[in-house]
Amino acid sequence: MSLPPIDVSSPDAPSLSWLKSAGKAIDGVAQPWRGLLKTAAFTVGLVLMLFVVTVPFDLYAQCYFGLACLVASLLIRRIPGRIPVMMLVIISLVASLRYMYWRLTSTLDFDNGFDSLLGYGLVLAELYALVVVLLGYVQTAWPLRRKPLIMQGPLSEWPSVDVFVPTYNEALSIVKLTVFAAQAIDWPQDKLRIHVLDDGRREEFREFCDQIGVGYITRDNNRHAKAGNLNEALKVTQGEYIAIFDADHVPTRSFLQVAMGWFIKDPKLAMLQTPHFFFSPDPFEKNLKTFRSVPNEGELFYGLLQDGNDLWNATFFCGSCAVLRRSTLLEVGGVAVETVTEDAHTALKLNRAGYNTAYLAIPQAAGLATESLSRHISQRIRWARGMAQIFRTDNPLLGKGLKLGQRLCYVNAMLHFFYGLPRLVFLTAPLAYLLLGAQVIHASALMITAYVLPHLIQTSLTNSSIQGRFRHSFWNEVYEAVLAWYIMGPVLMAMINPRFGGFNVTDKGGIIDQEYFDWTLARPYIALLTLNVVVLGTAIFNLLGLDQGQDSTSLIMTITVNMAWTLYNIIICSAAIAVASETRQVRAEPRVSVDLPARVRRADGSVIDGQNLDFSQTGLGLKLPADCGIEPGEKLFISLYRKTYSSEFPATVMFSRNGDIGTRFEELSLRQQSELVRLTFARADTWASTWGHGKPDTPLMALREVTQVGVRGIFELCKAIRRDLGGLLLRRFSSSLKHPRDEK
Repeated sequence: MSLPPIDVSSPDAPSLSWLKSAGKAIDGVAQPWRGLLKTAAFTVGLVLMLFVVTVPFDLYAQCYFGLACLVASLLIRRIPGRIPVMMLVIISLVASLRYMYWRLTSTLDFDNGFDSLLGYGLVLAELYALVVVLLGYVQTAWPLRRKPLIMQGPLSEWPSVDVFVPTYNEALSIVKLTVFAAQAIDWPQDKLRIHVLDDGRREEFREFCDQIGVGYITRDNNRHAKAGNLNEALKVTQGEYIAIFDADHVPTRSFLQVAMGWFIKDPKLAMLQTPHFFFSPDPFEKNLKTFRSVPNEGELFYGLLQDGNDLWNATFFCGSCAVLRRSTLLEVGGVAVETVTEDAHTALKLNRAGYNTAYLAIPQAAGLATESLSRHISQRIRWARGMAQIFRTDNPLLGKGLKLGQRLCYVNAMLHFFYGLPRLVFLTAPLAYLLLGAQVIHASALMITAYVLPHLIQTSLTNSSIQGRFRHSFWNEVYEAVLAWYIMGPVLMAMINPRFGGFNVTDKGGIIDQEYFDWTLARPYIALLTLNVVVLGTAIFNLLGLDQGQDSTSLIMTITVNMAWTLYNIIICSAAIAVASETRQVRAEPRVSVDLPARVRRADGSVIDGQNLDFSQTGLGLKLPADCGIEPGEKLFISLYRKTYSSEFPATVMFSRNGDIGTRFEELSLRQQSELVRLTFARADTWASTWGHGKPDTPLMALREVTQVGVRGIFELCKAIRRDLGGLLLRRFSSSLKHPRDEK
């Protein structure tokens, strides 16, 4: 594996002139000796690392080592650029590998079979976590940060593109939005064809496509679900390239001009992926009220991981918001149908065939996130099962066609979904000692603390430096705790029987008309929380009643360390419970916040200029002068602008408060609906302006945020118990009064 050359004169690498001088000295060496010199330097560095990892330290020496690592990391974190990040990675690797070497050589001397079973289970979970961390560093430490290549040359020479919009059970209102936006894409109209691939075979969809002049493709079966739908469309279309958008993913006008340049530059490029950006909150963001303040679960993947994959030519196809070269796609047999994650498997096949894949980290489309936790979990189960299927049937570590970097990126993505069992192990491990008295780590509490804290702290600091724009510290534990119980079974089943389970479509759209607590999904978290709270309370009681003799110091330390771990698990489980408290979502169409000019024309012909604050398919939010005199129920005509172009839309005022106006559109013609999309959702700058501009991560601040969410989760659980259990008891009491047992 090799990294791209470093421009030490760039802002990314300040105060590193020594590195530039060293690089010039190496470049001045003859080519045969240059390779030998690099190999020797790598070997010396590896030997030094192995020495530091394996050298035995007593308690005080290990504490000094951990403190030195912490001080060095805190100083290095203040330096911008990629070289300091690589230094943090090296320090983290040394601390983590040193901890794992100590664990494997000094802490597995168990006294009985029960301790051995639990102890080896814990160390296997730790090994899994360490492997994922190491592979994550390979994947993310040096993102490529590819820039767009804008199309050049005469329009007559631009390639033809078929836009596929596959749909199965989505509402026409959702698909309309995507199709109108696809029609607005800036591309020669004689070289752009839009096709709705309707696996639901609905007549209203056919009529809509006929009315607006786009293709409508169906088939007489639903074999292989989305993959089969796309492959069927490949047979009846001819475009040189295929752009794919899920039914709820709305492209911007600039999508093809931003993406297609790389295909012209690189004849071996088979697929280019852009981010999946969402203009509505997912269940975590909605229920925890963190939308746009805490990066969501997907932002790490699309903000950083895919950019890191791009360095190794291992970008994943994600099923939407992507362009594929038809000839190479057909060469590998079309979209993969062997697994339920047809997208990632297709990218793997393209890479195995020797073709390149690319990633452009600029949002050029946006869609609807899953509204409820149940839908979110269902979607993640499918992803996890599909990745396990690929790992089982087409393992990237085996077979021909992939380079080492590609194999590591693919295997890390697949191993990620095996976190279910390890996460549950971590959430229950301290209970083995506090509840059962099992010695799962055969070492003193002080030695455990001295070795584990540098490992955990360095991992946290390094990941915060690498991921800070797209993932805040400790939130990953919350996401995994919510999903762990549900993905564990499907992943293990897919490893045993890869053909088990089918493709399920994730429903999008709709409303949640009242708050409720999802007791069914929350049961595992409630059980874990209850167990941890009871055991912590018991441990505190036992600790208070312990004789404070000299011999009890070690026991007190051991209990305290396990109590601290249990308290952290309580915070994570409580935060998971907070996610299960579904909040209301009364708008069927989520509003997108903007700041654009708008003009209002009243029935008397007077005109008022203001700002458009938000928009959806069904209405607009406006900011007008506070004394404008507009009242609810008034009919207006609202003009929106794009440079010198404008269009007017009829609307009714729904509310008016001090110049804040909420409007709902009157019935719009198809032409007006198309114009509205062009002036709102399809704007080239609509989504990119908010990408990656969130609050940077601070580990201690993130821990406080997660703790606050955990406290809120406890209150939500108590409120749900009072509301639901109290209502159940009241109904039963009322029923007993109405229907006495003995009535004569």
